[in-house]
Amino acid sequence: MQFAVSDELPQGVAARKHASEYAADVPKTIVELQPFRRVQERPIVGTEGRRGSATLINLNPVINDWLVLLLDWGDGSKVSYHLENAAPASQAITLDPAFPTGLMLNSGAERHPCELWGGRALEAATAEPIPYAALCGARLYLHNAVRGRRSNLEAAVEFLRDSVWGGETLVTIAKETVLKDAGREQAVLGGRMPGPAEGSGRPAPATLDPAYEERRISRGSLGIPVAGPDDAQFALGQWMPARDLNGAFVSLIAPQAIAPEILGGHRDRASALDAKESSAPVYLVAFDLRRFDVGFGVGTDHPRVDWSPRPPDAVRPKILPGPDGVDSVKPLITTGMIPPGDRARTVAAFAGGFKRYHGAFKYGELSLRNHGSHYGFIQEGVVLSKLQPGLSTLYVLRDGSVHMHAWTEADNAGLAEVRYARQNGVPLVERDPVGGEPTPGALVSRWGAGNWSGSAQESLRTVRAGACVQRTPQTEYLIYAYFSNATPSAMARVFQAYRCEHAMQLDINAPILTYLAVYAAGGGGGEPSTQYLVQAMSEADQKVQGRLVPRFLALPDNRDFFYLLRRRGGSP
Repeated sequence: MQFAVSDELPQGVAARKHASEYAADVPKTIVELQPFRRVQERPIVGTEGRRGSATLINLNPVINDWLVLLLDWGDGSKVSYHLENAAPASQAITLDPAFPTGLMLNSGAERHPCELWGGRALEAATAEPIPYAALCGARLYLHNAVRGRRSNLEAAVEFLRDSVWGGETLVTIAKETVLKDAGREQAVLGGRMPGPAEGSGRPAPATLDPAYEERRISRGSLGIPVAGPDDAQFALGQWMPARDLNGAFVSLIAPQAIAPEILGGHRDRASALDAKESSAPVYLVAFDLRRFDVGFGVGTDHPRVDWSPRPPDAVRPKILPGPDGVDSVKPLITTGMIPPGDRARTVAAFAGGFKRYHGAFKYGELSLRNHGSHYGFIQEGVVLSKLQPGLSTLYVLRDGSVHMHAWTEADNAGLAEVRYARQNGVPLVERDPVGGEPTPGALVSRWGAGNWSGSAQESLRTVRAGACVQRTPQTEYLIYAYFSNATPSAMARVFQAYRCEHAMQLDINAPILTYLAVYAAGGGGGEPSTQYLVQAMSEADQKVQGRLVPRFLALPDNRDFFYLLRRRGGSP
């Protein structure tokens, strides 16, 4: 693939040029979309004295993780490679004039020559049928294109949308008839069961109707064991420690038990709940961010970067192949898999947000701004799709801190520090600017303007997932919630009850699309076991020779995902 790169320029000149290319509303490559990139170019020597030039592009030197290497042998044969730095915090990767047959890897005073094109290392790595091929003692990885796994449901939906006239209508009919209420459960409530005292090293409990305080709720289809002698029932709205993962907690609630001042408040923003969603259990898991880091990865196929068909034609200039001027991430290769250096520390993973098809606005003010306000995402500091103002954004900075709020233009001033980011619609819950309490987002009860998905008849009750951040005096928690049958209004009320300062929707419609798995340490040094937030999520994984192979962790996947990692030096 041909793509333009800049010669080495004075730092200020290059920065202005790259920022201008990022902002320009013109067709471009994914490399030209990177405003912070740094480019080196050097003469090189290949096998048998072959001479050419190499261009090394660090796509975001602040994060220092993803690089593009372009080799030009002067005979029309140009080849690009997507490289990943195995130690971005400590290792610099450069083209060194004194070493024309490869890259120089510098870690403090240590220099490690990495022979690549002077021998057959790149050719051998490219030929390996794996997403990450190790180079130079695993100090560097080459991304290889692989096919990401997808479920039968996803395959059928994609076939209808891409290959059958009127396919989206058929998908909608299936949602209204087959999928609607398909995952619904009925909460089973019992007698009283005192919960732990608030502030006992656990997340804040839900704010309940006094009539439901200390009531029990059946564990239903919960698949994560909790600590204690009897986990068949829980104290409603309280948190129980996960048995096999320190720093993780599980809670169950039925929306009907939420305090009446929450259910009845802000009726201009959230709708009343019907009997079905009021009695459908919600499963939540919280991760203590003192113990865990958060990562994000894009799938092999989704979300894409081309146009969604949803925005009006008037905001989709025909000159642009996509809303950011790109329709492909090439020469980058997204793997749909947790990087090798992170796998040993990974303790959980959950599915991300909408595909690009639904990841933009068809109605409302956001459909008329920024080419339809397509949902943005960033991996390893590389802008794959621009973050759009007004959209709910879960992001992680270079220092590992986790944030969630509606993105603003002012936030772009710190864009270089963003390592991971994913947008997925508008806020479910946001802080009231006056009182500071959590309130439903302004568009929660507006189906079209909020882009909540569902049917054209606004049949919004379905399986849904969402995430929020809860702060306590001791720490912050990232909370993931699975709703067996809910509208956006029910989601907002639950996140309000759990005192979340911001909440966003993730994916919807089926347990395999709203997947969360915890990888619990095996007893006696054995292999970790995979535990699912709800048992039906196991259908998203497959067995190979009788052994379970979890998506994202052990198999490339076509969809994007978040993952939790045990902090270095932390307790198991």
